[in-house]
Amino acid sequence: MSHDVIVIGGSYAGMAAALQLLRARRKVLVIDAGKRRNRFAGESHGFLGQDGVDPAEIASKAREQLLAYPTLTWVEGNAERAEGEKDAFVVTTTDGARHDGRRLLFATGVSDTLPAIEGLGERWGRNVFHCPYCHGYELEQGRIGCIATGPMSLHQAQLLPEWGDVTLFLNGAFVPDEAQRADLTARGVTIEEAPVARLEGKADVRLADGRLLQFAGLFTASRNAPSSPIAERLGCTLEETPFGTQIQTDAVKETTVPGAFACGDVSRIPHSVSLAVGDGAWAGAQLHRSLVF
Repeated sequence: MSHDVIVIGGSYAGMAAALQLLRARRKVLVIDAGKRRNRFAGESHGFLGQDGVDPAEIASKAREQLLAYPTLTWVEGNAERAEGEKDAFVVTTTDGARHDGRRLLFATGVSDTLPAIEGLGERWGRNVFHCPYCHGYELEQGRIGCIATGPMSLHQAQLLPEWGDVTLFLNGAFVPDEAQRADLTARGVTIEEAPVARLEGKADVRLADGRLLQFAGLFTASRNAPSSPIAERLGCTLEETPFGTQIQTDAVKETTVPGAFACGDVSRIPHSVSLAVGDGAWAGAQLHRSLVF
């Protein structure tokens, strides 16, 4: 069976794009590995109409709504390889199945490379976050720790005082200059020079000198990269961002490979559910236009 569009990745951006295409009565195949980036979080915030809802519930309801459209095919699995060209793409899944499509949409999301700190990984998305707009309010203006990963952490530390009393852990990631230190001090940010040894309890920071500092929550910046190499292997150009690498797209979300598009976290910064949904909706409309004109 040939499809108008093959969407690789069935999370928020991919489903938002698929919805636009299905409502144009186009044949859409979604291939989804079932690994949403925010699967570790118990609540989603900042998404209009869904504030405080379990992200799994949002995704499940969205999928249920898509499946009501008769032109949708949903495949659970991993897309291993994409080849071909505009109007004649072929996607192969790990079980060896081959799927034909006129257009491709990469909505694979990104992987997060976290700071190598003991105890951080298991707290990611629960007590350690990257987005204050998504998780800052629930910390009730309590003590907030910001673990630096590089010079961009300065911006994170400057912003976080809107949500609580902030301590910036430099952790050897960068050295703020005199003007930056003065700015942080003026914002009420405490600068901690001692290295972080590990995380304990809910959101407690054990320093290398033995001190234990307790916080309502912690923030840090992960390093991002596309969660799958499938787009790069097809020939799509990647680009560097302050947060890592992403798929390069133009204003209509088309990659450097004609007929192949990308949306969501894998092709834009910054990242949030709301922004991913908006980006997906725009990509879906532009994909439809590319099939018409």
